[in-house]
Formats: sequence, structure tokens, C-alpha cells
Amino acid sequence: MVVRGSFTVETILFTKTFYVRWADLDSNGHMKNTAYLDVCVDARMMFFAENGFSMRDFEEIRIGPVVMRDEVEYFREMRLLDEYTIDLALAAMSEDASRFRLRNRFFRQDGRMAAAVHSTGGWLDLQERRLIRPPERLRSVLAQLQRTEDFEELPSSIRAGLTSS
Repeated sequence: MVVRGSFTVETILFTKTFYVRWADLDSNGHMKNTAYLDVCVDARMMFFAENGFSMRDFEEIRIGPVVMRDEVEYFREMRLLDEYTIDLALAAMSEDASRFRLRNRFFRQDGRMAAAVHSTGGWLDLQERRLIRPPERLRSVLAQLQRTEDFEELPSSIRAGLTSS
């Protein structure tokens, strides 16, 4: 729970459990870097769907999340059929929610962190092909995520004088 202004907001640390698949392996026999990024996308979209914003909702309003930067840090190997849990937290966001940074951490079954991914993104208007502010309903879903200890406020991705959603 977080106090924001004069009201309290219930926040969640979103988690999902997965297994390392055959297709996730590289030639060294451990989970490859692109597999980590793919799972991050799956976890993000599962979070939105489970919190009231489905893929159909994105399609209807013709906007989608767009990642501009991913940073991956590796700590421990994960191998075929290893069970792991990924979490999702909000590491940064602009006041208008037009930009965000999400943090995913991958934990092996023994509790040790295998990797951490930071993804910086925004919201793309799929018709105009430009960054926009998300509608309030989507902003409020994103704001439900638990903030990281080092949460920071980002500048808006919307240029002054332009109108957007």
C-alpha cells in the first residue's frame, strides 16, 4: 500500500512461474538472452490482462506498449526445465504515464536471482505512429504495480504544445 497525495493506493508485486523450455536454450545449454526478454513481454501482458486491460482492450483503443530500451543483468544460470518465478515492478514513470521503466527479476527455485531486466518504454498510437499519453484507465492499471525502492520520475515523452489522448 502506498500513500499518494491525500489517498492510499493498493499496489501489487506481480509474479508468474514458468519453466525453461527447449526453445529458450542457447548453445551453452542455458537460457539465452532473447528468452529472458520474451518472458518479460509475456509477464507484462499477463499483468495488464489480469488487472483489467486485455489484449482486446489494446486493440480497441489502437495503442500498444513500445519498448525503447532493455537492459539485462545475469547472475545465475538457468537450464532446461528449471522452474523460475519472474516478478514485475514499476521502476520509473512520468507524471502523465507517457513513459515508464519496468523491472523484472528472475528467481530460480532455490530463491537465488538469476537475472534482472529493466525495460524503458512508452505508449504508441498504432494509427498515428507516435508516442502518446495513455488513457486514464490504462494509466491507473500501470500505477497499481509496486514501485521499486529506487523508483524515479521520468520526463514526459509528449512534446509541449502537442495534444494527445
